Amino acid sequence: MRSRSWLIVPGHEEERLGAAIGTGADIVVVDLEDTVPLSEKPRARAFAGQWLAAHRHHVLEQERLGRWVRLNSLESGYTREDLAAVMAHAPDGLILPKASGPEAVRQLASEVYEFEERFGLAVHSTRIVPVAGETPRAALHIADFAEAAHQRLYGLTWSRACLCASLGGPQPRPVEAGLPDAVRFVRAQALLSAHAGEVLAIDAAPEDFADEAAMNRAAQAARRDGFSGMFALHPAQVRAINLAFTPSAEELTEARGLVEAFESSAHAGSLAWGGRMVDRSHLALARRTLAMSEREARASADPRRQTILRPA
Repeated sequence: MRSRSWLIVPGHEEERLGAAIGTGADIVVVDLEDTVPLSEKPRARAFAGQWLAAHRHHVLEQERLGRWVRLNSLESGYTREDLAAVMAHAPDGLILPKASGPEAVRQLASEVYEFEERFGLAVHSTRIVPVAGETPRAALHIADFAEAAHQRLYGLTWSRACLCASLGGPQPRPVEAGLPDAVRFVRAQALLSAHAGEVLAIDAAPEDFADEAAMNRAAQAARRDGFSGMFALHPAQVRAINLAFTPSAEELTEARGLVEAFESSAHAGSLAWGGRMVDRSHLALARRTLAMSEREARASADPRRQTILRPA
């Protein structure tokens, strides 16, 4: 499936869940955590199950929609109730908030395995994306995710709002205002650890979605920094994210040309190309751009669910 835009939709808001299909998001994340008041969590679980069931075999005209769920944290005591409500409907993956490290992924994975067996789902078919560095202690251990990769680990993300709250600082500032040093550190660590572990790096959603131009710049900056996708808190953010993370025809042409140039000079560490000097780092970036396009093409052509082949 494509994984550019990850739209978070409150699980207790049935109307917004119903409208999520038409937003253009690659992945819809039904939220059972922060956007759902405690009193509404049972209703959110019920709606989440209904929505997942309704769209389990739903194939769009051009591509398959990703169906994910953001669980409550392991510390909340609600995780098992969340899993019982959604696993029967085979979500593609689960977002694990407040993940202190790889052990949290392993703990969730063991519970997910039980539900996969109970409901006859393919073993290891449910992916996990932990939210890293939401507390100061967790922020100091983000790199552990790269050193202790799990076969269910599909990507890494982070949360600016939760981190700012744990630091006791003000609420996140608008997109254009920049990020505090500690927040930039966590964002960079999540990005580097995802690349080191060869999983997706998914940027946090900006809180401010009303300024379209600023949202465009934020999404473009996320891709330039090396993220592979971005969360959206509102449907208005989806278009900017999809545009930013879709290679243009010009980018693809340039990437193909650069790859061909190095293939013609297989032993060259650097060479003159297009009026500039390029080296193997430029080649790696070109290949990543082509791989992004190929991944999207596969997502459009093959709606079938794929199991994970990464080693434990």
